[in-house]
Amino acid sequence: MLIAFPTPTQSALEIGPLTIHYYALCIITGIAVAIWLSDKRFRAQTVNGKSVVSEVAITAVPAGIIGGRIYHVVSSPADYFGANGEPLDALKIWQGGLGIWGAISLGLLGAYLRYRSLQKRIDLPSFTVFADALAPGILFAQAIGRFGNWFNGELFGRPLKAWWALDVPPKYRPSGFSEFESFHPTFLYEAIWCVVVAVALIKFGKSLRSGQVFAAYVFAYCFGRFFIELIRIDSANTIAGLRVNVWVSVLVGIGAALIFARGSRKNA
Repeated sequence: MLIAFPTPTQSALEIGPLTIHYYALCIITGIAVAIWLSDKRFRAQTVNGKSVVSEVAITAVPAGIIGGRIYHVVSSPADYFGANGEPLDALKIWQGGLGIWGAISLGLLGAYLRYRSLQKRIDLPSFTVFADALAPGILFAQAIGRFGNWFNGELFGRPLKAWWALDVPPKYRPSGFSEFESFHPTFLYEAIWCVVVAVALIKFGKSLRSGQVFAAYVFAYCFGRFFIELIRIDSANTIAGLRVNVWVSVLVGIGAALIFARGSRKNA
């Protein structure tokens, strides 16, 4: 069977006493791309071409990383505080584990607070305009970040025999799946979906109202994440037999759809 995506044998590069984790490199690269694209898009929305994306990122990025880690730890407490868990591992971000829901929520809050403070001394458009400028860049960052999961050999889906399947070494296979060799590359599915949505927002976003681009981003991401979650097999808390992230995708997606629709009615 042709395997398109073998799992990398190394998750880090050691240079003397320095260890560079590929997961961290993916996150950093994604953040850099998001800042660059968001800066370019926001400049086009301002009268004088001034951008404050980099200044806002100083607050938003750390807040997003902290929020993402908190969500991951809270939603998977057994991995850190269970019978075989290690509490200190909750601090080891480089090993993987940044929940996008927490990252976007706390990151957006940090961005809002910083942006509002800048508005007091700089003539800037509304925060919804700023958020719309960020949306495609965030999606590209998410797509790049998912390859960090690939390097860590994590977050793949059910067994799959196909040319695009992911070959997973025995040490990464979860309990009950040791006899299977290839699985759904859910990291790749999500990365592709994020890129498709980002391109669509860039192409068609100009026809949307203020705030609708970001709402469309959230809804579209939730839509794709819903189906991806249904085929993932990594350990996760469940409610009524469904993974917590499935429910979060549904609830957040509905909220985003309502905000999008409200924007349409306001400007009808």
